[in-house]
Amino acid sequence: MQGENRGKLGLLLGLVGVICFSLTLPFTSIAVAYFGATVVGLGRTVIAAIVVAVVFILKKQQLPTLRQFKSLLIVAIGVVFAFPLLTSWAMDSLPVSHGAVELALLPLATAGFAMFRAGEKPSLKFWISSLIGSLAVIGYAIYLGLGQLQFADFALLAAVIILGLSYAEGGLLAKELGSWQVIAWAIMMGAPFFIVPVVLNFSTDMLHAPLQAWFSFIYLAIVSQFLAYVAWYSGMAIGGIARVSQIQYLQPFLMILFATVFLDETITWFTFMIAVIVVIAVLVGKNAPVSKRGERLDN
Repeated sequence: MQGENRGKLGLLLGLVGVICFSLTLPFTSIAVAYFGATVVGLGRTVIAAIVVAVVFILKKQQLPTLRQFKSLLIVAIGVVFAFPLLTSWAMDSLPVSHGAVELALLPLATAGFAMFRAGEKPSLKFWISSLIGSLAVIGYAIYLGLGQLQFADFALLAAVIILGLSYAEGGLLAKELGSWQVIAWAIMMGAPFFIVPVVLNFSTDMLHAPLQAWFSFIYLAIVSQFLAYVAWYSGMAIGGIARVSQIQYLQPFLMILFATVFLDETITWFTFMIAVIVVIAVLVGKNAPVSKRGERLDN
């Protein structure tokens, strides 16, 4: 029973993280229009580092080991550099719905890397549900006419692959280092390298950006870049990387929902139909057995 409760807690924390992440693209789209891709993509880490530094001082946090630093480097490359910068650049030219359907491939990338990095072995049931969810979002993308890839599309696909590896690595490292410590150290590792490009790309005109733009930027820095990852990595550490990653199938549709609120984008009946299919796939996938390599699956 205790293991079942831990599994539910892991899924709940993962859901909280996904909801927070679902606001990332809409707020990125708003912020980029006023601050530019570099300031938004890298500047959010610089601001998050200030918050993390205060937390480290209050908690008197000890340094990770050399081996942990190597894993943190993988996390930092994906979480605080590649994904924020690539998505900020892509959102400068693509609508949120476009980016949302492509980011829906992230669960497969995460689960695939989990098999190699964390030694997890999802069952056939897990992969079938993943395939159904993926085909649903791909069909949705084709329906919206997203078949022709632009350079921004390649940026998003690269972000998915790199972030999938970072998620898997971070979920594994969170078990020994702690969930919030993983993203916190990744932020501290990346921030010093981002200060110069952010300063060079910042202009005094940006100070006159509207309140909505500043709110979006602050949200990206504090919630998307830090607090959401605390919940996300905690969920993966408790509930299992591959299983909790299934919840990410909800993310594109939550993004589209939030886009209607903040960006006045519309939702069609077809969007709701695909959302139902994806939710069913998530519910099936989260109950699929997952084992470590060498262990026997019961079903």
